[in-house]
Amino acid sequence: MAAGDRRVVRPAPPPGAKTLTEAARALASVASVGQSAREALSAFQNSADRAAVRAITLGSLRWYLRLAPALELLFDRPGKVAPEIRTLLIASAHQIEYSRNAPELTVHLAVEAARLLGLHAAAGLVNAVLRRFVAEREALLKLIDADLARRTAHPAWFVAELMRSWADQVQMILDGGNQHPPLILRVDLTRSSVPRYLEELTRIGMTGRSLAWAPAAIELEHPVAVAMLPGFKEGLVSVQDAGAQLAAGILDARPGMRVLDACAAPGGKTGHILEHTPGLELVALDIDAARSVRIQENLERLSRQATLIVADIRNTQAFWDGRAFDRILVDSPCSATGVIRRHPDIKLLRRPDDIAKFSQTQFEILRAAFSLLAAKGRLLYSTCSVLPAENEEVIEGFLKSERRACLAPMPPAEHLPPGAQMRVVGVQLLPGAQAGTDGFYYACLEKTAVGT
Repeated sequence: MAAGDRRVVRPAPPPGAKTLTEAARALASVASVGQSAREALSAFQNSADRAAVRAITLGSLRWYLRLAPALELLFDRPGKVAPEIRTLLIASAHQIEYSRNAPELTVHLAVEAARLLGLHAAAGLVNAVLRRFVAEREALLKLIDADLARRTAHPAWFVAELMRSWADQVQMILDGGNQHPPLILRVDLTRSSVPRYLEELTRIGMTGRSLAWAPAAIELEHPVAVAMLPGFKEGLVSVQDAGAQLAAGILDARPGMRVLDACAAPGGKTGHILEHTPGLELVALDIDAARSVRIQENLERLSRQATLIVADIRNTQAFWDGRAFDRILVDSPCSATGVIRRHPDIKLLRRPDDIAKFSQTQFEILRAAFSLLAAKGRLLYSTCSVLPAENEEVIEGFLKSERRACLAPMPPAEHLPPGAQMRVVGVQLLPGAQAGTDGFYYACLEKTAVGT
């Protein structure tokens, strides 16, 4: 430095400040821009602290709707707070309330993170607000927790829908949405067995348990990166929630049948159907070209084959060769309200008017898929929603409009997860229930003879 140069050289920010900065930016991309958490976090996939950034971001999303209103009580004009400062405060409040870090350290890191965000003038504000939060959080959160939606950090409209549809299970579903999801594996039973794979896990120091009602499933005691799973790269095992693993069995395909997976991406159920019933002619169709690439990647890892088509199922003339399908899986796009524990960004991204749009799309997809079904064929309709408007109401409406459709029998209760809700139409799995699955809905239809 030249003589007389009085520039101040600031020390490097402490470890953790950059992590908090990146989490705040990812959180802002979800809360302010409307990106999914997957998209937001992809910007930091090369970060040295990407695992910590992901954990803080997802944890902050999980509790955003509890922490944000608590922090707003500390502002005269909360609407004037810049988005990245708002999300920095929320991420920091999450660390204060839900991590083992010393609150004073989190406050210090947050002040440094404000500077790293280029918002030097806001550093004092961040310091003052978080110090007040540390001192007053018990009283602040007591006020917030008087409201069920805020206490459980779920959108008010969603809680109201649950109260109408699942009055006796509301607290269970909301608590289930805030759980950290387990890592559930699916063993390819044509190449191994659950006991054999459990032995392999034990050999390398991992612990898991089988599930009586899901013959290919293993729940790991401690989640790990998939690269650490023996046989994952070779397709011996896949990651799939146990509730999702029901689909292949309920579909009841037989060797030699022609099967359509109508909304196939990213290919988890496609792969399981092929494992469950070798010798199928399977067509995997999806509207999204980018996500369809993942179907191919999954099939290659599993060493399975299917015909891949990128098309809108509702435009059957664009892809159908006229040959009917014996079995069709319609894993329909939905609100994903049954998988909030895995995707907490849903709490911020989903809107109440989305549900009617989803149900209309679901009906259109179901109608188009049913038109491709052979006489006496079976169609399995599935969603990862807990809302009847996307589930039994869609099926009930379709049955009224399609005279060739009738309900097919579902598995008896003893072959379903504990706590499964048998509905007048179909079966519903709820988050937080005894089985510990995500929320799924299944209903099975058959087609009577054509022309009757």
